[in-house]
Amino acid sequence: MRKPFLDNLRYGIVLSVAVYHVFYQFNSVGIITNVLIPGIPALDAPLYVLYPWFMAALFMISGICARYSLEKQTGKQYLKGKVRRQLIPSIAIIFLIGWSTGWVTDQYANIFGGGQVPGFAKYLVWCMSGIGVLWFLHELLLCEVVLVLIRKLDKKDRLWQLGGKANFPVICLLVLGMWGSAYILNTPVIEVYRNGFYLFCFLAGYILFSHEQIQSLLAKWAPCMLAVSGVLAVVYTVHFWGQNYAALSNLKAPLTNLYAWFACLGVLGAGKRWLDKETAFTRCMASRSFGIYVLHNPLLVLLAWAMDKLLHFPVWSMYLLLPVLLALLLPPLIALIKRIPVLRTLILGEK
Repeated sequence: MRKPFLDNLRYGIVLSVAVYHVFYQFNSVGIITNVLIPGIPALDAPLYVLYPWFMAALFMISGICARYSLEKQTGKQYLKGKVRRQLIPSIAIIFLIGWSTGWVTDQYANIFGGGQVPGFAKYLVWCMSGIGVLWFLHELLLCEVVLVLIRKLDKKDRLWQLGGKANFPVICLLVLGMWGSAYILNTPVIEVYRNGFYLFCFLAGYILFSHEQIQSLLAKWAPCMLAVSGVLAVVYTVHFWGQNYAALSNLKAPLTNLYAWFACLGVLGAGKRWLDKETAFTRCMASRSFGIYVLHNPLLVLLAWAMDKLLHFPVWSMYLLLPVLLALLLPPLIALIKRIPVLRTLILGEK
């Protein structure tokens, strides 16, 4: 079962991730980035607006799609496909491309402190420093493995059937589940791996939001949810302004999760209500969304380094030029990779 609004939401969120990373590279709240160029503090606002919810929504969409995929194939077949489409690219890109972002970081931060380090050891450190956005593929694969295990235990599909009985007040109250999940299974050092939170979002997509009647309910309430999330976005941004919005202490806050939940409801509902259509353009964007996601950050980091170190552009111009350059360079780069069989498999996960 293919629903155009899910493809449209996915590529829309992926584009927002690319825009987010432009502002992220120059953030003024103390989050370590690759290029370490002081930015314009007022332009941190998009970071606060996007960060609490956009990856959560992407996990929900993935959970919905997982339900539809598992209606047509076994758990073993499902995971086998994920190895090719997710696991192989998430590892190969680290060593083929990710090292370049680690190298850029080294140009600014002097990772090795001027010490004599063998070239291969440097390469490995650069690779590990260049994981970047690939964390999503690792986290998503973990969620998919857990889902297959749950399905083995729930052979009669009772969890999914229970999700279909939810009404709108119950859906709203599930914000408490999101808030609780923010405290569970967080990794101690690399805080981006919020295992409990993203597993909750993924399972919410699978159990709850994959039901047609739930999607219709969200579509009905979409204008209201967008209005609520808009107000919460302002309140959240004002409340946390100047703080590290990605710190776990802030991500566990009730306000953060309240905003994230209702923003996700609003986005899913808006997608069902207004974006459930397919055109040549949307098909093209949907086919490129994975490539845009995995390639935008290395390209962005290299462009920012070149504009700073080689061309000496002022930072304000980078905010304007980087999105334009990404829009111009990513499509031909993806098209080129698609024409090279080995790279097509290793980087894009395509046969």
